[in-house]
Amino acid sequence: MERKNLWETYDAKQLKELEKLCAEYRDFLDKGKTERECIDTIVNMLDQAGYVELQKAVAAGKKLKQGDKVYAVWMNKSIAIYQLGSKPIEDGLNILGAHIDSPRMDVKQNPLYEDGGFAYLDTHYYGGVKKYQWVTIPLALHGVIVKKDGTTVELNIGEEEDDPVFFVSDLLIHLAGEQLEKKASKVIEGEALDLIVGNKPLVLEPGKEKDADKKEAKEAVKAGVLDILKNTYGVEEEDFISAELEIVPAGKAREAGLDRSMVLAYGQDDRVCAYTSLKAMLDTKKTERTMCCILVDKEEIGSVGATGMQSKFFENSLAELMALAGEYSELALRRALARSCMLSSDVSAGFDPNFASSFEKKNAAFLGNGMVFNKFTGSRGKSGSNDANAEFMAHIRGIFDKKNIHFQTAELGKVDVGGGGTIAYILALYGMNVIDSGVAVLNMHAPWEATSKADIYETYRGYKAFVEGASLT
Repeated sequence: MERKNLWETYDAKQLKELEKLCAEYRDFLDKGKTERECIDTIVNMLDQAGYVELQKAVAAGKKLKQGDKVYAVWMNKSIAIYQLGSKPIEDGLNILGAHIDSPRMDVKQNPLYEDGGFAYLDTHYYGGVKKYQWVTIPLALHGVIVKKDGTTVELNIGEEEDDPVFFVSDLLIHLAGEQLEKKASKVIEGEALDLIVGNKPLVLEPGKEKDADKKEAKEAVKAGVLDILKNTYGVEEEDFISAELEIVPAGKAREAGLDRSMVLAYGQDDRVCAYTSLKAMLDTKKTERTMCCILVDKEEIGSVGATGMQSKFFENSLAELMALAGEYSELALRRALARSCMLSSDVSAGFDPNFASSFEKKNAAFLGNGMVFNKFTGSRGKSGSNDANAEFMAHIRGIFDKKNIHFQTAELGKVDVGGGGTIAYILALYGMNVIDSGVAVLNMHAPWEATSKADIYETYRGYKAFVEGASLT
């Protein structure tokens, strides 16, 4: 089955909408390079759109009705967003679910040390990464340091033009004979991904040194970094114990290609689907079924923890919503979950001609060919996969045909080559209909990932058509 390149199908009006959406998307990426930053950005968008925080509605005893819009944030890393429809919630919701965490490096709890005249931050990589891709590129430091008194200090260093940046060093080619003989997984070891943050020793004024200062003279570069942290941010070395600091590529999302047809940026897995899901919901006015958008943390490490999809956060927020709408009972909650329809909004591997042998071309996703559906993910024998029902796929085909939404179907590479998973199987545990869908990505999990503007726009259109029209139970 041939799928037409989308750029050949759009008229002038659609092209204008496409460029506007993608400009807003790039701005979203720049503002949200961590989960916390994403949530802050999303909440600002929701507040402007008239959404009310669920806990505030609970505290006020507010009674919810059709058209009311609420959201629930959990630990500043996950969010569930709802807009009530005209039908009872018990009849099921139309859900868009994506994740907002991305592969990166995390700073350890006892990270700062000095060696060879350099000050380093010790790191632990997060998610599936090719470690060699993270060396010798400009890196930024984002996150929070929470002091013992509860004060939160936010860090965002490396994104402004006059900010310093950081980097991980690599062995020069002239001495790399042995290194180049290693397997790619061993070229750079995890413990070698330490961030260089300084090279300038703290200079003490003669005659004014304290005994403690003299003891630290052997680690003068580390002392210099600590001095900067204390004077600029008011934090001590021990405050790293209660910090969440993420190391991400420095720099803004960019248009790519002479034709500006693509977006090159960090974190598009899965913020490209998170943004298009959120935008589709914000742009949809009234629906029969209640709309929901879930954006969660920890997908890249198994959807675990209190902020991952395996937590009870979503279920608890839905119970609160139903209570405010006067519909809650344990049975009604179970019925609502089982009767829901969901698009697990996650990216798919884009076909790369340079590595064609890893793909089965008939069942691969191509950049520029539209929204991607993965009936199943998993690895090899579909291990760990949600495998969507044919009836649900047919239902979605009918919705998309009516709205003239262009889509393609794909698998994640050749059967025995590898694989991956999403949050789909977790929501499917409730008995609801779920299928994976999203945007094709080139360089997935690399510091800089590439997507097609046309696919971004078409996926937004597809998500909007789904929340407006899905009703299969």
